[in-house]
Amino acid sequence: MAIAHSPSFVFDCPDAPALAGFYAELLGWQAEPNEDWVDVRGDGRCLSFQQVEDYRAPTWPSQDVPQQLHLDVVVDDLDAAEPQVLALGATLAEHQPGDTFRVFLDPAGHPFCLCLT
Repeated sequence: MAIAHSPSFVFDCPDAPALAGFYAELLGWQAEPNEDWVDVRGDGRCLSFQQVEDYRAPTWPSQDVPQQLHLDVVVDDLDAAEPQVLALGATLAEHQPGDTFRVFLDPAGHPFCLCLT
């Protein structure tokens, strides 16, 4: 039995408006700010960003500070998508464990992947 229509994923971060802006640009969705919280909505889905004092970024791939979750963003061409994501403020992760996806870190240090369709 489903009790909700769709989940919302909440990211802790040091600067909620900045990280929400990154994902709004990446996904082509709209940011809806509220004080220390920002929702990013599109395609009937929602990602939320919560400002956290003393935020500590995940240390992927080590688990010293666990990542807890990550997003997979499907793209048609990894080589074409990479410079666009880097221009938004992401960084390419040093550890790349596969060839059909690339791991990046968002501006707050959360890992996410660009994956081929």
